[in-house]
Amino acid sequence: MPVTCDFCGSFAPDELAPLTWSTSVERGRTRRFCEDCSRQHLRSMESKLDTEWW
Repeated sequence: MPVTCDFCGSFAPDELAPLTWSTSVERGRTRRFCEDCSRQHLRSMESKLDTEWW
């Protein structure tokens, strides 16, 4: 099953997320974000805001 970005829906090239992708756990659910979304929302991630507030 390919890995997808939980914010924009882009796909990882392999079945494993690249090292440049971010991973977070929100309410017990693992979420993955591509490099572009990770860079765009870095401050929100560092503030530990849920993605619904981005």
